[in-house]
Amino acid sequence: MADTAIFDVDGTLVDTNYQHALAWFRAFRRFGITLPLWRLHRGIGMGGDVFVPTVGGQDVEEAHGDDLRAAWTEEFDRLIGEVQPLEGAHELLRAVKDRGFRLVLASSGSGEHVDVFLDLVDGKGLADAWTTSEDAETSKPAPDLVAVALEKVGGTSGVMVGDSVYDVESAGKLDVPTLALRTGGFGVEELRAAGAVGVFDSLVDLREHLDETPLARPGS
Repeated sequence: MADTAIFDVDGTLVDTNYQHALAWFRAFRRFGITLPLWRLHRGIGMGGDVFVPTVGGQDVEEAHGDDLRAAWTEEFDRLIGEVQPLEGAHELLRAVKDRGFRLVLASSGSGEHVDVFLDLVDGKGLADAWTTSEDAETSKPAPDLVAVALEKVGGTSGVMVGDSVYDVESAGKLDVPTLALRTGGFGVEELRAAGAVGVFDSLVDLREHLDETPLARPGS
C-alpha cells in the first residue's frame, strides 16, 4: 500500500495542454518550422528537453533546441493568463490529503509557472512538497521526477495521478501505479496500454471513486 500521492500538475490539475501545444507551434514557427498541432499535442506531457528532439527531430534539437525552449517560454507566458484549474482539483487534493497520504504536486515546469498553477488550485496549503524543472535532470518519460517527489517527503511507495502516457510510463519505471485522467486528450485504451491501473473522465469522477483505487487509504 502506498503512503504518498503524487499529482502531475499540467493537464491534470490545471487545463494547460492546448496552450502548451499552441505555444510550441508558435515557437517552432519562429525558426521556419511548421508542425501540425495534433503532432505537438501528442508530445505534451514530456519535458522540453525530450519534446524538441521527439517532435522536431535530432537535427532541430542540435540546431535550435535551447532557443526553441526559450521561445516556447515567451509564447506560453503570453497565454498563461488564460489557464484555468480543472473542475474539482482542490477538492480532490483535499480528499486525498484527508485520507492521510503525503501529497506531492509534481511538475517539470519552471518555478514561476508552477507558482501560478498551484495558486490556481490553492495547492500550496495542502501539499507536503512540490517540484519544478530544477528538481530533475531528465524529464518525463524518464522516472526522475517521480523519484524526487518520493524523496522530498520520505515516501516509501507512491501512487501517481496524471493525464498522459508519459506520466504512466515514468511512474511505471519505478513500479509506481498511475491513475490516469482523460483531461490530457489521450484515449482510454492508450492510457491502459501504457500501464494505467485506472482511467477516469475527470477529477470529479476520480474523487467519487477514490475508495475503489489505491488512494482509498494509505499504508502504514
